[in-house]
This record gives sequence, structure tokens and C-alpha cells, in this order.
Amino acid sequence: MKIRLIRLFTFSCALLMAVATYAQEYADTIGTDDTLLPEGMQMYELDSLLNDWMTKNYLTNVENCLSTGVNPEFDDETYAKRLSRLPNVIEMPYNEIVRKYIDRYCERLRPSVSIMLGACNFYNPIFEEALESYQVPLELRNLPIIESALHPNAVSRAGAVGLWQFMIGTAKKYGLEVTSLIDERKDPIKASYAAAHMLKDLYDIFGDWSLAIAAYNCGPGNVSKAIRRSGGKKDFWGIYQYLPAETRGYVPAFIAANYVMNYYCDHNICPVGTTLPQATDTLLLNKNVRMEQIAATCDISIEELRALNPQYRTTLIPGDSHDCIFCMPSDKINAFIDAGDSIYVTPTYMSAIKEVPITDDRNSSATRTRNNKKNSRTKSSSGSVIVRKGDTLGAIARRNHTTVGAIQRANGLKGTNIRAGQKLRMP
Repeated sequence: MKIRLIRLFTFSCALLMAVATYAQEYADTIGTDDTLLPEGMQMYELDSLLNDWMTKNYLTNVENCLSTGVNPEFDDETYAKRLSRLPNVIEMPYNEIVRKYIDRYCERLRPSVSIMLGACNFYNPIFEEALESYQVPLELRNLPIIESALHPNAVSRAGAVGLWQFMIGTAKKYGLEVTSLIDERKDPIKASYAAAHMLKDLYDIFGDWSLAIAAYNCGPGNVSKAIRRSGGKKDFWGIYQYLPAETRGYVPAFIAANYVMNYYCDHNICPVGTTLPQATDTLLLNKNVRMEQIAATCDISIEELRALNPQYRTTLIPGDSHDCIFCMPSDKINAFIDAGDSIYVTPTYMSAIKEVPITDDRNSSATRTRNNKKNSRTKSSSGSVIVRKGDTLGAIARRNHTTVGAIQRANGLKGTNIRAGQKLRMP
């Protein structure tokens, strides 16, 4: 059962006075100096979004929604009241700095907002399930908006990758595989669980969500250093001037993203239309196989396979090294199964085909329902299954002709709690 704490916040004059000395210095640069902006707020992302595979295949009326009229003017009290009405756990105060970021979304970034509103239909269910699994506020689903503009293959100047913009060291710390063949930072589902886990850890360190969000951007060390330099203040606005330049804009940008994703209609921004993505399912592969062979055997485009499986850096799925999850349209699964061993890579086939790197970072991952309809044909020889959304141990036991107790013993489970994406050994 989802737990959502609803609190109302009022406009704080005292807070405005506390940041007034810093607001003018930094707010005037927003919109002219992009070095202070989170990369997801920079205009170059629009072209990537328009060329994204999911955008081109499942978002409609893009051209008609890029510009929908004039952005109306509102007074400060209106902005403050709107933010206070959001059903959020994380405090979202209004001030002149926040206003600058709201204006950027509602003016220069209107086309991107239209597209991201459509893309949220793909990604929010994934984000919310991951955040809920770690019992962190669901409004954090808007963090990838400022991290990557909901571009699943985004790569930052510093080398952070994916919707949640993980650096390699942090990704590995939170269980994401990054090798020459696989980069799970680009997997929307696995990266979302890793991000939720990281955000929970940061909150446990600082006890404040705004500081946790700031630490997500610049690291807990920089936030702790800013706290010391401020004389021990433990709120974002109290340490504002001691944070790195981009982090000063990061929390205001997060507040602005939450504002615009809720009040876009008031600013005459329309979401692009969204059609339902094709249902998908997953296979657990324990042999090497190439996307080219799957595409040819199952009558599916290589572009779609790449978009559905962005974590693979090349067209080789390295199942020989360890079990690999592979996502496909549900109506193509039977063709894969019927092909039997002929679909897998043989030594001759391996030597005949040159390694094909996946370098186009404009692909998107579909909203993968990952309805793992595991049966005797899709179950791996190692006897593992991947938990799908809504699964219970009882349902998994019935599908695999075993018992709940047997699954618990095989996996060392003391209770019945499981989560989507978890791999379970079958007895």
C-alpha cells in the first residue's frame, strides 16, 4: 500500500530575507550563463528528445505542441500558494531564485516541457515504483527532468550517464553493472532502483530532503563541507552560498520542475499526445546472442531492440558470462523461442561478424512492463526468474510449479516481500 504524506506549506517571508543577499547575485545569471544550470535544463536537449526513439514512435502532435501561446504573468503570492498546495513531503519554498527557474521552464524551455510531459507517461510508473520500494517521496520522480530531461541515454560533460545521471563509481556502488559490453546506468528500471536507494542513503545522512537532493548533485562531501563553512547550518538555503555553483541552482530547479509539471496548463503549455507503447516481455538469456540475429529471426527492427535494451553497449548480448535480461515486444517472444539454439551465437558466427558498437545516444528505452510470463520455455536453464510488477511469491510459485516455501528456502527469504526486477532462484 502506497504511503503518501500530504502537507501544506505557506510562503515564508523570513526565508526570503535569509536568501535575499544571494538571490540577486545568482538569479540574474540564470538564462545567460548555462554553467549554473543543471544540464537537463539546457536547450541542446530538445533536439535529442525529438530524435528519441520513443518520442518518434509513441508521442504525437509534437509540432502542434511546441508553442501554445503566451506565458502569462503571475504575482509572487500566486506562485507561493501554488507550491504550497502541492501534495509533497519535500518542502518547496518560493523565492526569487526559484522564480527564475520557473520562468525558464515556462518560457525558453516550453517545447521541452511539452515533450517531457508526454514522456512522463513512459517513465513515471517506473520511477514511482522504485521510489516507493525505498519509501522515499514520490515527488523525486521529477529529479530526472533536471538531470537528463528524461533522455535515457543522456551523457553529461562529466561522464554521468542515463536518466538519473550516474557516474561509474557511484553506479557500481549501487549495484549497476558497467563494463565494455553493458552499461546498466541506461537501464531505466535498474537505474531507478539504484537512484532511490542512493537518495534514501543521502537522506539518512543529512535528515533533510533538500540537502539530500543537493548531495545527489555534488556529493555528500561537498554538502558536509558547506555545512561546516556555514557554521553548522543544516538547511539548503542556510548553506546556499557555500555550495558549488551548479548545486546552488539544482534544488531551485527541482522545485521549478515540480511546479511546471503540475501547473503547465496555467502557463498555456500543452503536453504532446501519448499512445500506449507496445506490450513487452523479458527473457533471461544464458548464452551469447546478437541483436542482428534476433532482429532477422523475429522480424523486428534493430532500432527497436536497441531502444528496448539501452544497457547493452554493443549488439552482443553476453549471456555466456552471466544471465542477461533482454526485453522484446510480447508478440515476438514465441518466434525467439521457436528458433531454439539456432538463434544463439556460434563460434563461426562470432568471428564472421565485426563488433558493432552502439554509439547513437538518442535511443530511448520503452516503458517496459516486463511482464515476465515465465513458463517452461522462457525459464532459464539455471532456474531463475525475474520478479515483475505486481508479482507475489504465490503467483511465481504457481507459474513455476513449486511452492512458496520452496522458493523461500532456495533464496534465503524469511518473509514474502519481493520487488520488481529482483532475480529469484527456482527450486
